[in-house]
Amino acid sequence: MTTIRRFCCDDLLRFSSVNLDHLTETFNMSFYMTYLARWPDYFHVAEAPGNRVMGYIMGKVEGQGESWHGHVTAVTVAPEFRRQQLAKKLMNLLEDISDKIDKAYFVDLFVRASNTPAIKMYEKLEYVIYRRVLRYYSGEEDGLDMRKALSRDVEKKSIIPLKRPVTPDELEYD
Repeated sequence: MTTIRRFCCDDLLRFSSVNLDHLTETFNMSFYMTYLARWPDYFHVAEAPGNRVMGYIMGKVEGQGESWHGHVTAVTVAPEFRRQQLAKKLMNLLEDISDKIDKAYFVDLFVRASNTPAIKMYEKLEYVIYRRVLRYYSGEEDGLDMRKALSRDVEKKSIIPLKRPVTPDELEYD
């Protein structure tokens, strides 16, 4: 039985094995603590029996006006728990919070352009490639900014793809 609950400080000492995947971005402890303090509704962990960490999602809500959106900073599932729809459940949770509680227009995320399995999964979850960000990852690999419109974006304006790639310095940050 899988339990999905809010991430807590103790989880910071238990989730490192999930981050061993080479495609998972790993951050310093203060980064995780900032998310936990500022956006606790957007930080969840999935546990197996025996309190074993299966995966987690962390995100935030940001932007202004029609750019008000939920953002997936990281979602990862340990290899032995993949192909069980766990990432989908975590994504749906973040989308529901963005949509129903924070009334966001869309949810976005960044993914390595080479991470085909993740891109396909996000496309199954109705995300579209909004734009390519040149040299987004460590100044080397391109990233894809993928978006999913939420109920507030009735006309789906937030997911109309840009026609040209952008550079990281062209991104808007809050």
